[in-house]
Amino acid sequence: MRKSMPHLYLGMVVCVWLLAGLWGCQKSGELEKYDWVTIDQYYQPQNYVEAFIKNDSAKKGLLPLKMKNYDQNTSILRQFRGKNFANPTESQLNMMYKGLQDWMLIDLKYTAENNQEVLRTILYVKLDDEWEVGDSGQLTKR
Repeated sequence: MRKSMPHLYLGMVVCVWLLAGLWGCQKSGELEKYDWVTIDQYYQPQNYVEAFIKNDSAKKGLLPLKMKNYDQNTSILRQFRGKNFANPTESQLNMMYKGLQDWMLIDLKYTAENNQEVLRTILYVKLDDEWEVGDSGQLTKR
C-alpha cells in the first residue's frame, strides 16, 4: 500500500496541472471570441461609448484604430489590471463607483505619433447618466 502512495500523489499533481492548463486555455480563448473592429471615418458606432471613441480619436488624429468591445463580460473584467483595479469583480466596481449605472470594457489598438503601436484596455463607467473613463490598463491574460 505504501509503495503506491507516491504514484497516487504524482497522479493527483499531474491532474491538477492539466486542469489548470486547460482552464487557462479556456480563459485566453474567451478573448479570441471577440474580433478587432476597425474604427475609421466611415464606422457606424453601436453605442454612445463607441461614438465617443470615434469622435475623440478623430480629434486626436488617431484614426483608423482597432477596437475590441467586451461589453460587460465579467470573466474578462477579472483579467483587467488598471491604475485603480487589479482583477476586479462587478461588486468591486459598484463599491468604487457609488450609483454605477453601467460599465463597459474595451481594448483599443492604435499607432501613436512616434509610430509605436499602443494597446490599452479601458474601463468605461456610467454615473449620473454620463459615460466616463473609470480606469485604463491592460488585460493580464492575452
